[in-house]
Order: sequence, then structure tokens, then C-alpha cells
Amino acid sequence: MSGVLLWVVCPKENASFAATTSYSLVPKNRAQVRSHNSKGCSRLNFSSEVFAAASLSSAVASPPRSSVEKVYEVVLKQAALVKEQKKERALDVRKEKGQTDSMTRGDLLNGAYNRCGEVCSEYAKTFYLGTLLMTPERRRAVWAIYVWCRRTDELVDGPNASHITPKALDRWEQRLNELFEGRPYDMYDAALSNTVSKYPVDIQPFKDMIEGMRMDLKKSRYKDFDELYLYCYYVAGTVGLMSVPVMGIAPESKASTESVYNAALALGIANQLTNILRDVGEDARRGRIYLPQDELAQAGLSDEDIFKGKVTDKWRSFMKGQIKRARMFFDEAEKGVAELNDASRWPVWASLLLYKQILDSIEANDYDNFSKRAYVGKTKKFASLPVAYGRALMGGSSKFAKPARS
Repeated sequence: MSGVLLWVVCPKENASFAATTSYSLVPKNRAQVRSHNSKGCSRLNFSSEVFAAASLSSAVASPPRSSVEKVYEVVLKQAALVKEQKKERALDVRKEKGQTDSMTRGDLLNGAYNRCGEVCSEYAKTFYLGTLLMTPERRRAVWAIYVWCRRTDELVDGPNASHITPKALDRWEQRLNELFEGRPYDMYDAALSNTVSKYPVDIQPFKDMIEGMRMDLKKSRYKDFDELYLYCYYVAGTVGLMSVPVMGIAPESKASTESVYNAALALGIANQLTNILRDVGEDARRGRIYLPQDELAQAGLSDEDIFKGKVTDKWRSFMKGQIKRARMFFDEAEKGVAELNDASRWPVWASLLLYKQILDSIEANDYDNFSKRAYVGKTKKFASLPVAYGRALMGGSSKFAKPARS
């Protein structure tokens, strides 16, 4: 189960919540990216920054690193690309102008972007409305990223999922490599290929999302939150890293580029954790349990309890802890939205507020996510939009106590 949406602390008072350690999005000491203690889930300080990363598809060196440390290396790489783009921006603009002037395929490319917009409007209506507030170029780029992510997700969650093999994902990754090299396979690939040529978008988050699809083909249990966090990064946190270069950071922002990427990553993790908590029953019927096995055991629960689908006091207590952790990721994400370009804030705020309300709906259903699907009704959705717009207009002062970006 995965979710595509553009852009943890364990509650100490909940005895049923197994992960009683404080879980941070970034290593407390950045030297930990290369060296840390070998315990499965280090006690890291929960700071105002949000999880981060590595080239996740590669082999892990010894001693083993936590998922947070791996992901942190990827964040650092994405932030560095944005800084590098600033140095080359004047050259890139001249180059793009020359390319645009010489292209005879402009109409085809416009058609590809427009088709991406149609897909976005059909499957992500609220987010699509928000993108209409962006500049035309950013809007089209976000559509292209959204469509690629949706197509990737559909490989393992769509109608043909039962026919998808690891080799099919290998072929999809090869297509990804080719579109990044300027050799798109179809119109949707052409839109994304054009987008990545204009923005400092790195291929690694895209490859990592495909890795998440591979994980879905072979893995249906997660022994602890460290494993689950890595999965959430693969299938959802990656989207934040893809999107920030397009959405842009506000010129007046005093936050570090790294911290804004971390916040975008946190929103992806929060959204995916919310998907997991909403879809417990649906996933169980497919033989999948996306909940940390060690935390279930500490709560006195087992896979069999999930398959039975009975809401008990133990289950309610367990779910309270899981929901609290998801909300803490949303809280971290909120700190970074104000740092985005003003035209990009509204759709991100709308996505964040609407998804966060799914957690409220789970609580309103008395934690029955076995037989009831939590959702946000149309009335609440429409009521959230002006709130999101108001917060976007506020923009404002940085909530990150960080030096100005260099």
C-alpha cells in the first residue's frame, strides 16, 4: 500500500506504544550519518528539522545505519543541488531560451503538460485547484511529477498489480533513466523530462520510489518503526524531495535549504502514516500489515488480532500512540510550509490540513479502521480551503532557528 501526495516521537504516557525512544528526522550529531551506535533505533533528539537521507537503493556499509541516517544523506544531496543551481541560473536561462526558440515540438510538449493537468484534476481535485495559484511553469512541472508518481504507484496498487514483476519495475526504472537523459518514452515522460531539465530535480528520489514499489512486491510486515520509516520515505517522503525544487523557497526565507527539504519529507511521512492507519482493515484483507511488529507485541496485540478486526481497549490504546506520532510529523511539516514560495503554499497547506483531518475521523470512528474507512466529507473539505488559503497568505517568519541560506 502506498500513497502519492505532493509535499516521531513516541508518547511517553502510552505504555502500549512500543517505540518509547525519541525519534528524530535528522541525526542529533551530523557525524552520526557516517558513524553511530549499532542499536536498531538510536535515541535521537527530536528537533525542528525533519527526517533526512541517503542513496537508499545502495548497499549499507558496516556498521549498519538507521533509516533516518540513510535518508538524511539524500536530503543533503537535494539541498546541495538547489545551491548549485543558483550559481548556474543565468547560464541555464540563456540555454533554455535557445532550446525553446529552436524547438519545433513545442505544441506537443504543451499538450503533454495539459494532459498531465487533466490527470491531476481527475484524481487529486483539491490539490489541482491549489496548483492553479502557481505560476504556469511551476504548475505544469508539479503536474508532471504528480503523474509520474501516480503511474509508479499504480504499478503495484492498480488494476494490473497482480501481473507486475520485479522485471517490470526494472524496465520502469530504465525508462526513468532515459527520460532524465532526454529520451522520453511517451507524452507523460516527455513532460517530466522537460521538467527535470529546468529544475534542480535529482533522479535519486524517483529511483527510491521505485524501490518502495519493489518492497511492496516482497514485503508485507515491518519489524519496527525504523523499517516502516524507510518504507514511508520510499513511497511518499520522496515526493516532497521531488517537489521542493519546483515549488521554490521564498526569497525572504531565513531557513536553511536543508530544513525546508526536511519539512517536505516530514509531510510525506505524515501522509503515508495516515494512509496506513486509515487502511488497516483494507490492507489486512490483502494479507498486509503496515504496523511495527514490535509495537504491536508490546501493546499485547498480534497479527491475528488485526485479521479478526475487533476494536478492543488494547487496540484503542495502540492507535492513540500511532496517531500521536503521525501528528508530530504533521507538526514538523507545518514549520516548513511558510518557507515555500508564496504561490506554492496554498496547495501544500490544503493537502496538509485535509490529510491531518483523516486522523480526526479515525478517532471519531472510535478507532475502528477495520470496517470503517475514515474520510473527510465535502463540507469539511470546503471549510478547510479558506483556512489553508489564509495560512498561505500569512506566510511569514521562519519557524526554523537556522542561519540564512547561503
